Amino acid sequence: MSADQLTALTRRILIVNDDGVQSRGIALLERAARTFGGEVIVVAPDEERSGAGQSISLSVPLRVRQIEPNRFAVKGSPADCVMLAIRELLKDGPPTLVLSGVNHGENLADDLAYSGTSGAAMEASQFGIPAIAFSQVRELGQMPSFDVAEKHIEEVLTKLLAAPWREGLVFNVNFPAVPGGEITGIEMVPVGRRVRRPFFPIAGKDGRNIPYYWVGVDYAHEVEATPGTDLASVRKRAISVTPLRRDPTDDYMLDQLEHFFKS
Repeated sequence: MSADQLTALTRRILIVNDDGVQSRGIALLERAARTFGGEVIVVAPDEERSGAGQSISLSVPLRVRQIEPNRFAVKGSPADCVMLAIRELLKDGPPTLVLSGVNHGENLADDLAYSGTSGAAMEASQFGIPAIAFSQVRELGQMPSFDVAEKHIEEVLTKLLAAPWREGLVFNVNFPAVPGGEITGIEMVPVGRRVRRPFFPIAGKDGRNIPYYWVGVDYAHEVEATPGTDLASVRKRAISVTPLRRDPTDDYMLDQLEHFFKS
C-alpha cells in the first residue's frame, strides 16, 4: 500500500467497543489510531455491553450523549454505535476505517458469535468499511493486563493496514496474556472451535424469593486447542490474526446441493 493509500484509509477513523466509552481498552486503541494522523471519532456504549454480538436495538430508543468533541456515549449496542455513527453522527462523511476494542478479554473460536467487539466490526463491513477487532486475552478470574496490546498494537495495525483488503473483510486480532508483553510471534490463523461450551446458568433468588439466573463462564477445563487455530496461537503466547468475511455461505455445500430441491 502506498503512503497516499494509507493516508486515505486512515483519514477518518471510527473507534467503538463493547466495554464502554470510558474503558481502558478503548483509550489504548484511540491512542494507537491517533498515530496515523487522521481524524479519530469515538462512538461507544455508555456502559458495558459484552455478549451483544451484532444485535441492534429495535424496541428501545438510542440515547446519545456527547462527552466532548468527537466522543459520544450511546445507550445501545456496539452495532448500534456503528450504524448511528455512519448514518447520523458522521453523515457529513463516513469513516474510512472502523477499529473495535480493545476488548477486556478474549474473542476466539466460538466466542465470535457472541462478541460485541467483532459484531461492531462486522456491522462496519456491511457498510463497505474496512474494520479490525482487537481483544486482550486475560487470565481466568483476573482483570486484563494490556502489556501485549500496549506493546504491539501499533505494529499489528500498521501491518494490517498495508494488507490487501477486499469487500466485506474484517480482521480479528487477539493479544495473548503475557506479563511484560513478550510474545512468540504474530500468526495468521483460522478460527478454532471450543469442544466444551463455556457458558452455564447460575441460579439465585431475589428478595421476593423469585428465581433468576446469571450466565456463568468457565474456560478452566477446556481441552487442548487444535494446532494452527486462534486458540492454539494465544496459548503459545502468540498474537492471533484471523481474516473474517461477511458472507457466511457454505460454498462447498451450496455446490453439492445445488440440485437438491429440483425435480
